[in-house]
Amino acid sequence: MSGHGFQAYWEIVLKEISVKFHEAPKCILDRTDKSKHGGTWLPGSVLNVAECCLLPSSRLRKEDDSVAVVWREDRCDDSSVNRMTYKELRERVMLVANALDTMFSKGDAIAIDMPMTVHAVIIYLAIILAGYVVVSIADSFAAREIATRLRVSKAKGIFTQDFILRGGRKFPLYSKVAEAGPLKAVVLPVIGDDVGIQLRQQDVSWKDFLSCVDYHPGPKYYPPVYRPVDSVINILFSSGTTGEPKAIPWTQLSPIRCAAEAWGHIDMKVGDVYCWPTNLGWVMGPIILFSSFLSGAALALYHGSPLERSFGKFVQDSGVSVFGYGPSLVKAWKNTNCLQGLDWTKKETSNVDDDLWLASKAYYKPIIECCGGTELASSYIQGSMLQPQAFGAFSTATMTTGFVILDELGVPYPDDQPCVGEVGLFPLYLGATDRLLNADHEEVYFSGMPIYKGMHLRRHGDIIKRTVGGYIIVQGRADDTMNLGGIKTSSVEIERVCDGADESILETAAISVSPAGGGPEVLVICVVLKKGFTSQPVDKLKMIFSKAIQRNLNPFVSLVKIVLEFPRTASNKLLRRVLKDQLKHELSVRSRI
Repeated sequence: MSGHGFQAYWEIVLKEISVKFHEAPKCILDRTDKSKHGGTWLPGSVLNVAECCLLPSSRLRKEDDSVAVVWREDRCDDSSVNRMTYKELRERVMLVANALDTMFSKGDAIAIDMPMTVHAVIIYLAIILAGYVVVSIADSFAAREIATRLRVSKAKGIFTQDFILRGGRKFPLYSKVAEAGPLKAVVLPVIGDDVGIQLRQQDVSWKDFLSCVDYHPGPKYYPPVYRPVDSVINILFSSGTTGEPKAIPWTQLSPIRCAAEAWGHIDMKVGDVYCWPTNLGWVMGPIILFSSFLSGAALALYHGSPLERSFGKFVQDSGVSVFGYGPSLVKAWKNTNCLQGLDWTKKETSNVDDDLWLASKAYYKPIIECCGGTELASSYIQGSMLQPQAFGAFSTATMTTGFVILDELGVPYPDDQPCVGEVGLFPLYLGATDRLLNADHEEVYFSGMPIYKGMHLRRHGDIIKRTVGGYIIVQGRADDTMNLGGIKTSSVEIERVCDGADESILETAAISVSPAGGGPEVLVICVVLKKGFTSQPVDKLKMIFSKAIQRNLNPFVSLVKIVLEFPRTASNKLLRRVLKDQLKHELSVRSRI
């Protein structure tokens, strides 16, 4: 995209989404600022992005009585879907913002560790509206992981629940938060008005927290705190599978990026209902929140497990028109057939077979793939409804995103050449991070990356493949590559071949392990079998995998191991390091027998 087109695009976006500046930007991008890679975005602008989410917009036809949130409680299949208008959402956010001022000082970091319920969304927006900073923590974390994130972010308080309700069962949450440290907690009840657990002396219930505000019938107003566009509003974290998680700050530019891609790639608008089962502790939580509210769409929330039929019934009953998912969800739905008989024909939505199966639930409407990262605030490659789509592939870079594919020497391939390599992003990327709280941003994202067309490329870490037809397929992470007998191979590429090698296979993990006696690493395939296939001879599987791999790739399979399930992070990332350690120990024991 040319410089003129680049400028024109963002001028259009700022008119087409619900962004209202308190002080307008001097320009779209100041390239003369050499302190940041790519320059400074929307310099001089001041706003409160939470206010932008809540205000009506005549241009978008986003009205006070437009639906903002729809939700249903766990396993309440026969109850009507709850709905909240933008006016009602704004009043509840302002009530919480007033209560926050009785407990915290402006600029404080305040954590949220709870499921993505309607209350969590209200608290999230209130923290930003009132000039504080959200600290996002996933509700699946253990006390030690919670403590790490509270320490790194220097949080002054935390919102949580007494329990988590999943499938009719209660799981402890407040007790983990209490174990994480002495930080003051505001505790919401998962059922009813009163918390179902004894609180520590320094903690307060949700009811008592709200009672701090003098409440009178009628609207409760709160004056938004306006801040420069590059002010931090949210601290998110990487998964932390290889050490302390990176603390990734989002500024007010990041929500603009989220909404721009919802508008530009999936045509999000007033009247749409957007559902993506996730958590505010992971990047998709803030993405779908801002994508919905800055577009005037309704955010759909299910207060229970997305793995059950009750979730599918909610999706049907709430009229979801745009549905997002992680690949592991589709595998679970296929395995249990829990969506049988439900009508998902209003959907727009990575595995090819899984995509085809999901599309079949909605009269084969398009599957729009997206791939990005927390530090990018959204996607760098995506599908587009204006282009033909291929299952399990991406059709384009996101609007105004530029990237190249690098060979092993760091030299970019020609833009029209089919190839496989590590992606290098152009640094002209609105919404991407320019700082980390606990790591060197320059070292993490730019050190060692080449200069191309006068720009220092930004590291993302994905290995991608460009096909003959120009489609993009993600092959895995750069740190997931294996060196087997001098041949560099992507573990994800091997897994893709093995997953389809036999009807008994649910999923596989390709791991390279050093033999106990030393020497080159060998390839081990770990296997999870589908239900109904209680056992399979490993020698037979080894032969099947070997034939499939050697037909498509090069490596030789040394060992096959069947396991019940793979170790994963809360965000469903495969913990290859854990599998590798287990296999090293097993091979070491075998060598001594």
